[in-house]
Amino acid sequence: MSFFIHRDHTEIAPAIWRAVQAYHHAIPSGSLNWYTSDDGDMVPLDNAGWEHNHKEVIDCLEGGGRTVELRESPSETGGYHVEYYGRLLNSLFHDAPVTTLAFTFPTEYLVEHGVARLRCLVLELARELPFNFGYASFALVSTQGSWAAGDWDITEALLARYPGLDAPHALRFSSILGTRALGPYWLTFLGQPLLGQLGGPDALRNALPFPEVSLLPIEGDRVLVTLDDWPDPIDTQKQAIPPQYRALARLMEPFLFQYEGEELLPYQHDTNRWIRRFL
Repeated sequence: MSFFIHRDHTEIAPAIWRAVQAYHHAIPSGSLNWYTSDDGDMVPLDNAGWEHNHKEVIDCLEGGGRTVELRESPSETGGYHVEYYGRLLNSLFHDAPVTTLAFTFPTEYLVEHGVARLRCLVLELARELPFNFGYASFALVSTQGSWAAGDWDITEALLARYPGLDAPHALRFSSILGTRALGPYWLTFLGQPLLGQLGGPDALRNALPFPEVSLLPIEGDRVLVTLDDWPDPIDTQKQAIPPQYRALARLMEPFLFQYEGEELLPYQHDTNRWIRRFL
């Protein structure tokens, strides 16, 4: 699950830390064991490490960017993982910065606790955050910097077959997403200004007249769109893409992120196509 918050991190630091604490309390004890230190190394997450990361989030009077990365394992992907990239909207180092907070659960959590509990937890985390866009979805998870270590041909084949999967890259999108969207997901969170640009809750209801879809207003002029009772990787060898995904994608189309320019790198072309996969 990822949340994109178009605010300076200095404005929302307490809410960010409350969300991190809520996640930590919800997962099994001992599931977060490592963090990224100031010099970029992974080091054990002890009491001193928690204090370091608390200061990284809360003590932000001097401005600048903020980074918190907490992991279950220093060498394995998946599992439990937190990524936080605090941004300043006037930063000269990013094209369209947006403060970003992402959490990962292993699929076993969903199997053990059920979809209702996971959805409630995602909603609990979301309520803390004045997001403009966010989502929860099945995903192929790679800890930061390790995508290149895998077999990208296999990854591309999986993403092509299962459009309901995500390939999250919180760090990259924290520098370029701004107020745009990344598409429809099982749980799609919409806040301002994006919700207003889409026409508000009434426009969403009109565009999504499907029995599987529900809309839940959230305090602060935000809404949660649930596209199905259960997250679905959507195996296109066995089923068509559900119409509610296509309908929300069409409504979002003018506000979807796209790399722009005449000479895009191959991964930028790939990202553009992938974000538009439901259109």
